[in-house]
Amino acid sequence: MEKDDIHIADLRREYSRAKLDEREVADNPFVQFQRWFQQALDSHVLDANAMVLATCGSDAQPSARVVLLKAFDERGMVFYTNYESHKAKDLTENPLAALLFYWKELERQVRIEGRVEKLTTQENEAYFQSRPLESQISAWASPQSQPIEDRAVLKARVEAYRRQFEHTPINCPPFWGGYRLIPHYFEFWQGREQRLHDRIIYQKSADKWVIGRLAP
Repeated sequence: MEKDDIHIADLRREYSRAKLDEREVADNPFVQFQRWFQQALDSHVLDANAMVLATCGSDAQPSARVVLLKAFDERGMVFYTNYESHKAKDLTENPLAALLFYWKELERQVRIEGRVEKLTTQENEAYFQSRPLESQISAWASPQSQPIEDRAVLKARVEAYRRQFEHTPINCPPFWGGYRLIPHYFEFWQGREQRLHDRIIYQKSADKWVIGRLAP
C-alpha cells in the first residue's frame, strides 16, 4: 500500500442535513414512508425505489440483494422476481424478510421487517403487462439463480423467446411474479452530527402502531 493511500478506517463525514423528531412524524409509518419517498423523488435521488432485500432460508444463511420497490400501500411493499430464484427459495422456507432503503443524498435510511406473501395471479399478470416488451421476454428467458455456461446461452434464449412470441401475446410466466412484504416494524434513520443519529421506530401492537426512539 502506498503511503498516501486512504485508510478505510479514516473514511468518515458528518451528517447535518436534517433532524427527525417523534413529535413531528406521522402516526402511521406508511404515511411517514410516503413523505420520505416523495422527498427522495423530489431530490432526484438515483434509483430511489432501490432497496436491499434480506432473506434467510432453512439453512439459516442470510442472503441480501438489491431489488426494486414497485408498489406500496397499507397492505405492504411489493417487488417482483422469478419464483425459482434463490430469494424465492428462501421465502418458501422462511416467509420473513427485511428491507433497507438508503438515500445517501438525504442522509437517510428506512428499515422494514415483516412477513412475505405471494401476489395473486391477477396482480402478477396486470403488472407484467405494464412492463416493456424486452423485460417481458427477459422474464421468460432467464433461469434466474441457475448456473449457465456463458452470456451467449442467455442471449440465445432471449432470441428463441423473441421468435416464439413474435406473433402472439406474451403472458406472465407461471414461474414469475410478485411478493408483498407485510410490515410489523419500521425504522426511520436520519443522520445527525457526532454520530448521534435520530432513529424513530414503529412497532405493530395488535392493530395499532407504537412509536418509539432508539439510541444511535
